[in-house]
Amino acid sequence: MSFNFSGLEGPQILVILLLVFATFVGAILMGGGARAQRRLKGRMNRVRERYSGKPRRTQQAVSVKRNDSASSIAGLDKLLQRTIPNPELLRARLRATGFEINIGQYVLMNLLVMAIAATALHLLLDLAWSSSLVAGLGIGVALPHFVIGFMGARRAKRFIHSFPEAIDLIVRGLKSGLPTQEGIKVVANEMGDPIGTEFREIADSLKLGKTLDDALWDAAKRLDIPEFKFFVISLSVQRETGGNLAETLENLGNILRARRQMKIKVKAMSSEAKASAIIIGSLPFIMFLIIFLMNPDYASQLFTDSRGVMMVVAGLTSIGIGVGVMAKMIRFEI
Repeated sequence: MSFNFSGLEGPQILVILLLVFATFVGAILMGGGARAQRRLKGRMNRVRERYSGKPRRTQQAVSVKRNDSASSIAGLDKLLQRTIPNPELLRARLRATGFEINIGQYVLMNLLVMAIAATALHLLLDLAWSSSLVAGLGIGVALPHFVIGFMGARRAKRFIHSFPEAIDLIVRGLKSGLPTQEGIKVVANEMGDPIGTEFREIADSLKLGKTLDDALWDAAKRLDIPEFKFFVISLSVQRETGGNLAETLENLGNILRARRQMKIKVKAMSSEAKASAIIIGSLPFIMFLIIFLMNPDYASQLFTDSRGVMMVVAGLTSIGIGVGVMAKMIRFEI
């Protein structure tokens, strides 16, 4: 079996090799993730055997340290740690999505999006390979970044929406005589993701010997949500000064509900401006689609001629600035 690359140009061969490399790395990363799950399951079984009194064939050390590696491949992990400017910030963004995504998988996502975007621009719009690769590089970096940010923001909104109910559970536990740690365990067991998941991590940190303040502040750094920081500050101040914690948390829950209602009211009042921004921003694209359907040769000159490409770049830049200004004008901090 042989492959003939004689009819392909150099950039085409480069994109094909990039796709093959990305697929190969993806298969290795997915396989590494399965191996990591098996290793974790094996460690949990060994811990269970140790404390259940059952005999085991080998005595091995069990690690409960969080896995902060960038990928499941040692060499790739070292390379990513050296090349990425701020891996901790990127790792925090990936963790905020609620999915187990490491930096290696994120980089693979960038490579795949870049290759697909460059190939699509060349085949569909007949752009030169040099322009397609440059545009594909920008899309490969920007699109996954936007998707990860959107997933993190959506999960944060779900957390804020259910957080007053979680505070109510803790307040009811405090009024019935339970300590704060038990109230956190109740929230972890009774509520779903993302509230239950985050409080479960807090409860696990307490089991491992962390103090309540340290566990809560670690969660506050991980979530980076003002409402949760209010909750942590309230607990910290009450532990230092004393007072009725149930009443304090009940007032905090009422304040968070009022903030949520105010955000809904602001969203309703600014819906007209948002609709105007969407209509104005989409009009150029709708008109271009109509012209392209009526006269494809006339519209395609924007992409085949260098002056047209410059006009497209200038137009998209001005539209982006205008939409950004309008979005800034209708965004209110509560």
